[in-house]
Amino acid sequence: MTTATHERVDRRVATTGSRRRGSPGPTIAVAQVFLVLWAVVSTVPLLWAVVSSFKSDPEIVADPWSLPGALRWENFARAWDSASIGTYFGNTVIVVGGGVTLTLLLSAMAAYVFARFEFRFKGALYYFFVAGMTFPVFMALVPLFFVVQNLGLGDSLPGLILVYTAYSLPFSMFFLVAFFRTLPGEIAEAATLDGCGEIATFFRVMLPMAKPGLISVGIFNFIGQWNQYLIPLVLVSDDSKFVLSQGLANLAVEQGYAGDRSGLFAGLTIAMAPILVVYALLQGRVQAGMTAGALK
Repeated sequence: MTTATHERVDRRVATTGSRRRGSPGPTIAVAQVFLVLWAVVSTVPLLWAVVSSFKSDPEIVADPWSLPGALRWENFARAWDSASIGTYFGNTVIVVGGGVTLTLLLSAMAAYVFARFEFRFKGALYYFFVAGMTFPVFMALVPLFFVVQNLGLGDSLPGLILVYTAYSLPFSMFFLVAFFRTLPGEIAEAATLDGCGEIATFFRVMLPMAKPGLISVGIFNFIGQWNQYLIPLVLVSDDSKFVLSQGLANLAVEQGYAGDRSGLFAGLTIAMAPILVVYALLQGRVQAGMTAGALK
């Protein structure tokens, strides 16, 4: 093969390699276009609701897509006080805070046992817990209502906390079992040799090591419980015990007839803000928790 032929082959290989590096394949390009469209579809309604919360009712009716002439913060004050969004927000913080905390504690303890110990009927019990993820909650609403009423927890925030916890346990335990299995058992054995009992080993050694997984599953539970509507709708009928999802539904009906659309959008923005802030601040932790098992 001559020198000229070698040069032509080298140029062709270099050109082909640069094309492959410079332009993504058709599958990747289609996936990127789909993700961009999905981001637009998901983001535009949120931005529209936030912008509308700063407008007056005539501005919303006259041109829903225009920018506000001035930032009307009084819409948020009116929604917080007059529409009782402040009360609903406080109830939601109590219920979700208690539900997420109790869910993480109980699911971490159960997951540690399933991941580290051998006992009779372990497999059957594990699949019994995991099967809860496949059971639609609406099929259990009627018996759940009577159980909560018989326990004296109807129309109460503690009742919602317990139900939220039970509803979130299957996924949380399933997630954490896989995570605890990736943790080195030698550290637990070393703690036992140093005189730690099983409870001390779990709380002082293993639980801190599972922090990435706990953060990830905690964020999932926070979002799910914050947005929960069907369970509180069935279990709570007292207006003073409503959570945000119920309060916004009532506000949509009442303010819709009253014509206070700006107050409705302000209440919706208040309800969305905690979820967006938490996920924006901790999304890196979520990714770290999801990939920690694979990296180890």
